[in-house]
Amino acid sequence: MYRFIVFVFGTVALAGTCLPAQDVPVSVTSTPQPLFASHDLLELTVEAPLRSVLRERGQESAEYPATISYRDGSGNQVAIDLEISTRGRRRLDRSICRFPPLQLDFPRSEVGETIFANQNHLKVVTHCQDGRDEYEQYVLQEYLVYRAFNLLSDLSFRVRLARITYVDLEKDRDTVTEYAFLIEHKDLMAERNGWGVLEIPLIAPEHFDPDQLSLVEVFQYMIGNTDWSAFRAPSGEPECCHNAKAIGDMAGPVFSVPYDFDQAGLIRARYATPDARFNLRNVGQRLYRGVCRPRREFDRALASFNEQKDAIYDLYRAQQDLEPKRLERMLDYYDDFYEIINDEKRFEREILNKCRRMGGGG
Repeated sequence: MYRFIVFVFGTVALAGTCLPAQDVPVSVTSTPQPLFASHDLLELTVEAPLRSVLRERGQESAEYPATISYRDGSGNQVAIDLEISTRGRRRLDRSICRFPPLQLDFPRSEVGETIFANQNHLKVVTHCQDGRDEYEQYVLQEYLVYRAFNLLSDLSFRVRLARITYVDLEKDRDTVTEYAFLIEHKDLMAERNGWGVLEIPLIAPEHFDPDQLSLVEVFQYMIGNTDWSAFRAPSGEPECCHNAKAIGDMAGPVFSVPYDFDQAGLIRARYATPDARFNLRNVGQRLYRGVCRPRREFDRALASFNEQKDAIYDLYRAQQDLEPKRLERMLDYYDDFYEIINDEKRFEREILNKCRRMGGGG
């Protein structure tokens, strides 16, 4: 049985033994929210005082009134009043993004029977830089990473690709139309899977469902991402974890759900840099950061990757407007991953021998 221990300095951690994976209800999905029930491209228009909005670069950005509109299935124009603000961490840096990620806050009274029904807070991953094609490619690439993980687990954030026309009501910026994608809210993702979000700063590795954690750790290796932690909050943040959400129950089990993949070697964003702690040449160099575990747990995860290989590749090949050379490079990167996990010597050298032996944190 699980229990929680609260330490003197405010660190909260689970203690006990994880339930066997076969006893855990991995997913009890409910009816999808309308916004994420389809993968059709959304055409949206956002009208806002963008000059003022984009000047906000703090963690507590001011909200501004805005309108979002689209045409419904009957061709009728639907307009919704909301509030808009900037968000993020690294992409709030002006030297990285002139057009940072956004948050849309909908009054529940406004969404009614629209495509945004049941939505309240929505994260938007934007194009980062106006008029630079490679940055729109980054949007498509990161969107596809989310979609790839959707194929591996329902315990994942759903996303919806959009083409957004941004109209500056202050008439300081030109009107632009760029790719973006919307991310399912953490509470709705957790609810869809029958759990709640655990808002605690630290969770020891042994308290996570082993199959889900193994899947996440191998997936992060697959995409060449080291910018994450499943176990502890970022410095100065109160809630676990770094680019991952812990969901589950206070009595267990706990599941890690990853997000924010723009630092992945698969994408190779111009601004991405490897963490100095890991002595990597560049973000394209993979490093396995998962915890050590019995081989049988690896085998269950690897079977899922092999089963979904064709579906993942097809997802990328079907993506409209993805540059052919970029597609080829990403599939080559995936090819290398599949060679590693299906070659016993390479798997032992690159993953088994690199796993972390740890009792918590990291």
